[in-house]
Amino acid sequence: MFSKACEYGIRSVLFIAKQSQNGIRPNITEIAKAVDSPEPFTAKVCQQLARAGIILSKKGPNGGFYLEKDSTLKLADIVATIDGEKIFTGCGLGLRKCSSEHPCPVHDQFMSVRNGLKHICENTMVMELAANLEDGETFLKV
Repeated sequence: MFSKACEYGIRSVLFIAKQSQNGIRPNITEIAKAVDSPEPFTAKVCQQLARAGIILSKKGPNGGFYLEKDSTLKLADIVATIDGEKIFTGCGLGLRKCSSEHPCPVHDQFMSVRNGLKHICENTMVMELAANLEDGETFLKV
């Protein structure tokens, strides 16, 4: 459902959050390697997220990307920044005028999937997911 940029963005932010919990600010090379993403693409996505204030960056010898330890960032913030709100409101077939009054063939089925995704993203905190990574309960690449 997410674009490739959004997938890499979410994985990158989760890695950054995990590292931030340990006081580490990873650079683009480290992030790209950790999330199995092409480095130039990772740089572009991270720059977009940093400009939007989703992640923070520091320049210099001890620089890199990070999140505050008390961050209240949600998955929905990342998704909206990269893919926009349309993923939570748009038509499953990409029609511009799809609505309950004028539905596309998959309108009702897709609406429940879309609403479920929105609920998950709006109620999932990045730092909680990062804690699961830290505990080894989840992973970012195989």
